[in-house]
Amino acid sequence: MHTESDLLMLSALQHLAFCERQCCLIHIEQAWAENRLTAEGRILHERVHGQESESRGDVYIVRGLKLRSLALGLSGVADVVEFHRVEAGGVTLEGKKGLWRVFPVEYKRGKPKSDRCDEVQLCGQAMCLEEMLNTKIENGALYYGAQHKRHEVVFDQTLRNETERVAQKLHELIASGKTPPAIYEKKCDNCSLSDVCMPEAGHRKSVEKYLEEVLKAT
Repeated sequence: MHTESDLLMLSALQHLAFCERQCCLIHIEQAWAENRLTAEGRILHERVHGQESESRGDVYIVRGLKLRSLALGLSGVADVVEFHRVEAGGVTLEGKKGLWRVFPVEYKRGKPKSDRCDEVQLCGQAMCLEEMLNTKIENGALYYGAQHKRHEVVFDQTLRNETERVAQKLHELIASGKTPPAIYEKKCDNCSLSDVCMPEAGHRKSVEKYLEEVLKAT
């Protein structure tokens, strides 16, 4: 169990699950650069967080809810948490009658990724809410702005185990204070930190290697 002083940013789960080096550049070296994609994402989150909580029938919508988990050692802010009125098995809310099922929603500007980094971040939010509200959350959703569509995420044991593993790895990385070397992948092309990270540099031949190959060819 972690203490308050141990808490790391919940959003770092997504950074680490996407790229270990990117995570360290942001959270150890405090490096950040914005491109069109990150700017669009930031504006989307600001728009969501700027709206007030509201009720829509049997759904109560809370935006910008602060989250914390001492088990994971994480804290952050949820884009949207929906509370759906249920007959049984829900939580109680101050000032609201009845029981409510918790359903977190994370907003992303683009489209679904080939990896599970977004799912890990959302699962981390759900696990924070479970600890805070003493409840079990079965699923949530990722809303992708490029598609204007929600994708439901089931918080099964496999995803929970992956989220716990990433959270543990995050604490180990931050404690080490070491940033791993760059390894170029196709996903690097859209990373806002590509100019800072320079992932392709590792693929360029050194002068010595180039001369060695030239001499062998002659």
